[in-house]
Amino acid sequence: MRDISPLGSMLEKYQCKNDAERRDALREIVQELALLGLSRTSFFSHAAFYGGTALRIFHGLERFSEYLDFSLLKPMPDFRVDDYLEPVRDELAAWGFEMKVERKVKTTESAVQSAFIKGGTLIHLVKIASINPPVAGISPHEQLKVKLEIDTDPPGGAGYEVKYRLNPLPFSAKLYDRPSLFAGKIHALLCRGWKKCVKGRDFFDYLWYLSHDIPVNALHLEARMRQSGHLVEQKPLGRKDILGLIEQRMTVVDFDQVKKDIIPYIKDTRSIELWSPEFFNAVSREHLQTM
Repeated sequence: MRDISPLGSMLEKYQCKNDAERRDALREIVQELALLGLSRTSFFSHAAFYGGTALRIFHGLERFSEYLDFSLLKPMPDFRVDDYLEPVRDELAAWGFEMKVERKVKTTESAVQSAFIKGGTLIHLVKIASINPPVAGISPHEQLKVKLEIDTDPPGGAGYEVKYRLNPLPFSAKLYDRPSLFAGKIHALLCRGWKKCVKGRDFFDYLWYLSHDIPVNALHLEARMRQSGHLVEQKPLGRKDILGLIEQRMTVVDFDQVKKDIIPYIKDTRSIELWSPEFFNAVSREHLQTM
């Protein structure tokens, strides 16, 4: 049996066929190392992991994801993401990753604090993938970036669970539970400002929840929509209301743009061939009405 390092073993699980796939796998390994670093601190006593990357790492979502999204368990005006960046940097360094971990300085007031993990893509692929430069399509100067975002003024009504990972070392993380994750995804699907870039990832993730029969935490969805100003009526948000909002949203979606956005994040594009307003409305009615 070959002697494979923990990181090499993690990379092998991706079964990468080319260097573009190795680049995506490297980004996700960095994400997991960052989570490991955060787990060694008090971070998860104050915050929970959510979003597409949480769904991929802990629930097997089959698409690549770029961000690490977190939400505090309750508002903390004095929270500082800076307090947790050094442990992340130290964890990466302990595994041989020479990366900068820095807070993003914002020019406008926001409840969301951000930071970036940055490092050379090629040098780290050489370290863990045993490939020799030059590598087609990857510049020696290319920077791998992973963004961390923490919502310090979270909407209420979310549920939480603790999940475990065994690689690269056993660790635990606090996550939104799946109904609350689904509520966050429906909020993104209904309320995200697309401008010129529709997020196909929202549609892909939405179908994942439907296919796994995950119920919606309607209380948390309502809190999110009220906080973002997309719900002003006083009556509680019911199942029929959610379905009606989804069907209304589908009338303004450009599905050519949706498919174009998701293609770089998935391996099998056959899964998106049926995507259309009619398709999403049909599967939404079938699944949401029974939840």
